[in-house]
Parts: sequence; C-alpha cells; structure tokens
Amino acid sequence: MTDNQIIMLVILVIYLIFNTAVGLAVSKRQNKASTLNFEKKYFIGSRGMGGLVLAMTTVATYTSVSSFISGPGAAGLTYGFSQAWVAGVQVGAAFLVLGVLGKKFAIVSRKTGAVTVAGYLKARYKSDALVIFSSIIMIVFFITQMIAQFLGGATIVQSLTGIPYSAALAIFAMVVVLYTAFGGFTAVVITDTIQGIVMLIGTFLFIFFVINSGGGFENIAMNLDVNLPGWDNLTATGYSTGALLSFWVLVGIGVLGLPQTAVRGMGFKDTKSLHSAMLIGTITVGILMIGMHGAGVWAGALTGGQEFASSDAFIPAIVQSIMPAGAGALFIAAPLAAVMSTVSSLLILASAGVVKDLWGTYIVKDDPEKRAKFENNLSKSSLAVTLVIGLITFLLTLSPPDIIFFINLFAMGGLESCFFWPLVGGIFYKKGNRQAALSSSVAGVAVYVISYHFKLTVFGLNAVVWGLLFGGIAYFVVGKLTCKNGLDKDVLDTCF
Repeated sequence: MTDNQIIMLVILVIYLIFNTAVGLAVSKRQNKASTLNFEKKYFIGSRGMGGLVLAMTTVATYTSVSSFISGPGAAGLTYGFSQAWVAGVQVGAAFLVLGVLGKKFAIVSRKTGAVTVAGYLKARYKSDALVIFSSIIMIVFFITQMIAQFLGGATIVQSLTGIPYSAALAIFAMVVVLYTAFGGFTAVVITDTIQGIVMLIGTFLFIFFVINSGGGFENIAMNLDVNLPGWDNLTATGYSTGALLSFWVLVGIGVLGLPQTAVRGMGFKDTKSLHSAMLIGTITVGILMIGMHGAGVWAGALTGGQEFASSDAFIPAIVQSIMPAGAGALFIAAPLAAVMSTVSSLLILASAGVVKDLWGTYIVKDDPEKRAKFENNLSKSSLAVTLVIGLITFLLTLSPPDIIFFINLFAMGGLESCFFWPLVGGIFYKKGNRQAALSSSVAGVAVYVISYHFKLTVFGLNAVVWGLLFGGIAYFVVGKLTCKNGLDKDVLDTCF
C-alpha cells in the first residue's frame, strides 16, 4: 500500500466513524425527547424533519453510486453528453416527489398512523393481497438495489486503498448496517444531511481538478474529439432516441413510484419545511447531476489511451491520477456518502416491510397476547431483522455482477412498475380501488420483468416504459369497471 493509499484509507475510516457516531448520538437524543412510540421513532423519525434535513435526505436517498461513479464513468468512456442528458432530467426529481406526494402523504399518514408506504396502501385500498405482494416486491428489489450499492462502496474503497475487495466490502457494510440498525430513521436522515453536504463538496472538487488537469475547455474538447468521437452528439455515442426517452421516464417522472423517496413525505414537520425542501432539493440535485456527469464527460479527455476494466473503474482511476491524496479522499467520501445514504434508506424500509407490514400485520394480527409480545419486542425484532437483511446483502455482494449502473437501474424500474400507479393514482383517482391497485402492480411488474428478460423493445423504448404503461392501463380500466359505487366513506375521509 502506497503512502497516498494509506492517507486515503485513514481519511475514509475517520469519515465513516464520524458518520456513525453523529447518527447514533443525534438519534438517541431525539428519541429521548420524543413522546411517540418506538414504531414511529424508528421507522419515521417522529415526523420531525425540517426543510434542510428533508431536502438532503430526499436527495441523498435518490442519488447513489450510479450518480458519482457509474454514470459519470459511462459518460467519459462511452456515451458522452447523451449520458449527461439522461442525468439532467433528474434535476426536478426532489421537487416532483415532494410537490406531488409530500403534502398528501403527510396528511394521510398522520390520519391513519401509517409509517411505511405499505401502511399507506393498506389504508387507501384495504387490500391484504396488495400489501403482501408490494411488500415482497419491495424487499426483493431493495436487496437487489443494495447489492449494487454495496458493490459500489466496496469497489471505491478497494480501488483507492488497495485493500482486498472482501475486506473493503466488510468495512463498508459493517458501518452502514450498524448505524442504520441501532439508530433507525433518525440516524438515517441525519447522516443523509451530512452526506448531502459532502456530495456537494466532492462534486466541486471533481469539476475543478478535471478542468485544471485538462488544460481548459478548448484543450478538453480537442482531446475528446480524439478519445470519444461524437461525445457532443446526443445519439452518436450509443443511445437511441427511444433509449433516451426510456431513461427520462425511469429517472424522471418514474421516481414518483419509488417507495424510498415517497416515504419521505410522511416524516416532515410542517408545510414550511416541505416548501423549503422542494427548493433546496432541486438546487442540490441540479449541482450533483449536471456537475458530476458534465465533468465525467470532460474526464474522458484525460484517459491518454489507458484501458479500464469497466466504466465503474474509470472515475476512481481518474481521481487517483489528478488529485492529491487529501483531495482525492474528500472526493471519494462523496460517492461513499451517496452509497451509504441509499443503503441506509433501503435497509430501514426493508426492515419495516418485514417487521411492520408482513409480520406484525399478518402473523401477529389482532391477537391480544401476540400483539402485546410483539410490541414489547419490537425494538429487538427491528434491530435483528435490519442486521439479517444487511448480512444477506453482504453475502450476495461477495460475488456480484460487474456493472453497478445496470443493476441499480433494473431495481429502480421494478419498484416503479409496482408502486407508481397505486401511489399516484391513489392520490388523484377516486375510482382507484383495491382491484385496480393490485392488478396494476401485478401487471406492471410482470410486463417489466418479461420485457427486461427477453429484451423486448418497440421504437427503442425499454422495459420500464412498458411496465408503467400496462400498469396504468390495468389501474384505470379495472378501476372504472369495478368501482361502480365509489370508494368506502372512511377511505374518502382519510385519503381525499
């Protein structure tokens, strides 16, 4: 291990320890101050997020290793500015999610006591089949998405410090699983806020050193013409028009169907916090996405004919070659922050899906004796389930596929196909009943998986478009055919 690698490793370890300590300390203090029960503290953070925290946790949950490593790497090596266009549509994601879902989710969750997306679905549709199906789909795709994040975190640590992949994975997994398991939702959102700030710092560092090393924009453009012909043409480097439109759906309007971002609407303090978060979140996402992917394209001018194992290896290699050890470690803290924030959010929701939505609702049910025992052991059960899911993800990541970017996008598409219409339609469409929601989720996931597996495309549009399209058709057609007398009065009172 070189001196630079030792410096980077020390800085990264200090950063990981700092995140863990702050998250657990703040979580412990806020939980003592709150009079709410364990369930609302652990899974939704006592509904006390202010504007900055709400913005940063929404951004940090939505951004991931793909935003800092895979996406910019693909931009610099393969796709040029077409990849930046894919990323650019994400600028409005935080504004869209909080603006469309935020206020409604806050009102309904407070009326019904829901602390998870499945809890909202149960109150809105009164369908056990929907809750069970969507919870299972959520857990499966969350684990898939966490594999991509674990892989990304371990790859970053390994490439910059030289320690073996398995050791890097163990360090990363241990830290993020422990502070999530012991700190709950409060620890997650507090560390998300720290990590959001670190991501901004890392983005500005990367932009500065890429431009400086490239000798200015004119020199960068000349080298890109040689290294990546067509880098400034949206379709010349590999993306068809249909593929671009598909990605815009996936990472644009489709994010309304991601339960890990939707649940943020249940935890903010007041309307002022929501409005502040919409503005702060939009500015932050814009800087992160446009900055990192634009600089990723410019970094393609710095390859010097070097070969890379994959696009995932490109950004870490460039960072090592153009940044001093201290600055490099600060930059690498940014994608690590993105990875940790995404994993922690998915982990806490997966735990809630198992403990609250499945075990508590369908195994314990309303049996007084079982319910009392369940409530008494809820903290231990939640901790244990979070640790077990983290361990399962760690073991699956020991021998993962290579391309983080596509694993992450596959999981996103599956979640959106399952949840988009039950969530969005549930807010605006009064004929969206239990039959409509269940048929939409089942049809959306089935069409998505089949289209993805068999690579079925029309006009270049990929699986997520067809999953959302057929899910939407099922939702509105089935709702119109089966909801003759309207929704139950109590559903109208609590959800509209």
